[in-house]
Amino acid sequence: MDIFLGVIVGLLVLMTLVTLHEFGHFIAARRNGVRVLEFGICFPPRAIAWVKDPKTKKWKRLPRKDWKKPQEGLVFSLNWLPIGGFCQMDGESAADTRKGTFGAASFWAKTKILFAGVAMNWLTAIIIFTILAWTGMPEFLQGQFTVESDTRTDFTPVQITNVAEDSPASRAGLMVDDYIIAIDGTEVKYTSEINEINQAHAGEEVAYTVARMETVCVNQPDCYQEPCPCLEEGEDKVRFNTNVTLNPSDSEYLLGVTMSSTQSLSYSTWSAPVVGVGLTAQLTGETFKGVGILLGNLVSGVAQQFSFDDSVRESGQEAISSVGDSVAGPVGIVGQLFPAFTAAGPSNLAFLTALISVSLACMNVLPIPALDGGRWLLIAIYKVRKKELTKETEEKIVSRAMMILLALIFIVTILDIVRIANGG
Repeated sequence: MDIFLGVIVGLLVLMTLVTLHEFGHFIAARRNGVRVLEFGICFPPRAIAWVKDPKTKKWKRLPRKDWKKPQEGLVFSLNWLPIGGFCQMDGESAADTRKGTFGAASFWAKTKILFAGVAMNWLTAIIIFTILAWTGMPEFLQGQFTVESDTRTDFTPVQITNVAEDSPASRAGLMVDDYIIAIDGTEVKYTSEINEINQAHAGEEVAYTVARMETVCVNQPDCYQEPCPCLEEGEDKVRFNTNVTLNPSDSEYLLGVTMSSTQSLSYSTWSAPVVGVGLTAQLTGETFKGVGILLGNLVSGVAQQFSFDDSVRESGQEAISSVGDSVAGPVGIVGQLFPAFTAAGPSNLAFLTALISVSLACMNVLPIPALDGGRWLLIAIYKVRKKELTKETEEKIVSRAMMILLALIFIVTILDIVRIANGG
């Protein structure tokens, strides 16, 4: 059920982000005098449509029998395939010079129209990150952007999720759902810190400070403080100390528990919009950096396959394999990422949504002819060369680039399915 819900949420989020991207194109086209024939949510086949009368400026239902007929006014449609949206402009070829077409627009107008979708995705990420900065921003990046003077960070203590029978933990009275606060007086915030301390004191007795949260409101961060403000004077303390004698270093385990990962949330006030912009810029830089590393690994890996040295070819295969492991396509995003982040809570899901919005923006900036950045580069090259970009030439370049892009998406989708089938 969680996976099903995650897939539904994933499809809705991806559809919304792509529709917002297309809405950016729509706004820029209308503001720059380019006629929009149809704005659609989801992809055809069409489910229902309305048309705006150019004279009365009123919307009316478009009968099914008129769906294939050209319309004078803007058509707004809802379609059946939940994989995005589209903005169909009049004369999208750069060679079309009819008044009101994309082709007839100035180079500057084309630039604004093509990159308006990218700008909309960045703006979406900024808004989401700004809201999260106010309500609680999950920390996923080392050195994640914050305004230090206006940031408060709350850590949820490491929680015990399982206790092995007849283990040092069970003999010391530790229980499932207990929170580990400190060891030998040293505050711990991460499972890695606990493991390091345990390894350093293998076979020895250590003092664990534990919070048992059944008697207090677990979701209140203040409950992790001492004294706990949720308890009246004279009531049992929320914290207690217990001595644990760890197993020797050569044992199957030292403590005998499994622990949850720590989730920290940072909060900002006046600097929330600054955090929204700064984190979007940081993730944009990290995304482009990641793309560069992936391309570098791919190129070097392929080049190494032509070597006569077996070790060099093996190294190249590892580089190519790392590319496949690092890339997630639609199936991986919807089938794995969204179920996991949906289960982790609304803040984590919102962070993932903003991250994907940044990724969509960065992807569309890339100089690939089938994408916005590539179309702009193609138009710019022909403008600099002062040559006409004919409709046939543009369609040939864009269609071939699209075939390559679709082939890559297909390959990544297959890799996603294999990973999911293998439990990875």
